[in-house]
Amino acid sequence: MKNLKRILLLIAVILIVAVIYNYPKLNILAGYSAKNTASSVFLANRTLEFTDNNDNDFSPINLTTDKIDTEEKSAIGSAFGLLKRKAVYRKGLGAVLITNDYDTSKKPLVPFRSKPDNITPFPYGNAEQIDTVFSNVDYKKLNETIDTIFNDRNKTRSVVVLYKDKIIAEKYDDGFTKESLQIGWSMTKSITSTMFGILRCQGKIDVQTDNLFEEWENDERKNITLHNLLQMNSGLEWTEDYNSISDVTKMLFLQKDMTKTQIDKPLIGKPNETWNYSSGTTNLLSGILRSKFNTHQEYLDFWYNALIDKIGMNSMVIETDMSGNYVGSSYAWATARDWAKLGLLYLHNGEWNGENIFDKDWVDYATTPTPTSDGWYGAQIWLNAGSRYPDVPKNMYSFNGYKGQNVFILPSEDLVVVRTGLTKNADMNTLLKGIINSIKNN
Repeated sequence: MKNLKRILLLIAVILIVAVIYNYPKLNILAGYSAKNTASSVFLANRTLEFTDNNDNDFSPINLTTDKIDTEEKSAIGSAFGLLKRKAVYRKGLGAVLITNDYDTSKKPLVPFRSKPDNITPFPYGNAEQIDTVFSNVDYKKLNETIDTIFNDRNKTRSVVVLYKDKIIAEKYDDGFTKESLQIGWSMTKSITSTMFGILRCQGKIDVQTDNLFEEWENDERKNITLHNLLQMNSGLEWTEDYNSISDVTKMLFLQKDMTKTQIDKPLIGKPNETWNYSSGTTNLLSGILRSKFNTHQEYLDFWYNALIDKIGMNSMVIETDMSGNYVGSSYAWATARDWAKLGLLYLHNGEWNGENIFDKDWVDYATTPTPTSDGWYGAQIWLNAGSRYPDVPKNMYSFNGYKGQNVFILPSEDLVVVRTGLTKNADMNTLLKGIINSIKNN
């Protein structure tokens, strides 16, 4: 009996040590599950069953369990019943992962949204586009090309192809339609960058501005410029690893104010000489944007009235953190068609239906390769200058996100291609090559 008690005590001690050791992991697992569930169910209007069987059905997130409260519009993620996290939905702001001291009774500020134009045809409105058939497009070949990435391996959810401002192909996976909201993940970074492009066009910022934070005044970080942050070439320490407890997972699932996460990081390289992909940097930029406005309401409204609603991306919602700041690195949701509108705006060098949202100089700047990025990266925009996609023109650039969210802009082909999904397995080089080859006389 004594031996049995000792064995049970030893097992209990091992379990306690294991829980303590793995607590941060459990915290992030439960946090991801709760946040993703709340967004999927209450923002994207999917069912809990669909969310668990699809969006949360990957290791190790599939080890968690989720519950929702439809009256409160909240979700709770549980990691083996040992640790629970809660996320709540706020209309106009999306879902947010909260801590125990978050006051859910306090009504947050929400952005003012303009009324959607459901009369003007796509792309300048939300009504169906005027039918156009291009004689130089091989529609059979085009659709066969798109069909190749819709399967269980690729888990593609949508593809939209725009040629000369018209949708020439559009396909959705089962359970998705043109009305379905889809998370852009890091495609959101390109929206954050675009906000700086708009301010630059308005003469309100200089990207060469340095000495950006009080915390950096007395060390070499004072030399970091806005330009360096936009190009993710600041030299600041950051680890972007979604498969471990890293800077990015701690920021997204533990921090109340994500705009401050990287401020305290030291320099481990030299500005303009040390490219390092960092979601923390993008949220620093979101915080800098906040500092450009006198009130928080002005900051919230600016993203919509200067860009999102301005070009009719009326489905889009950018979620905020607990402090009310836009999570500019990761949390924009929109339909595939609205994601395509952002690509079309860039294809037209910032001009939208006769109005300049930003200018061509910004597009040139944003698509200039960052030093030490091997031609892969500009100002929060991915590039093909280094021939990452060998069968696609080098002047192509794209907004890219986790698990294979993409908006490709091909200026020389007059094309915008949107692909959303759950994996990065799809061969996008072959897809883009096939789309280009389906259009004759280029």
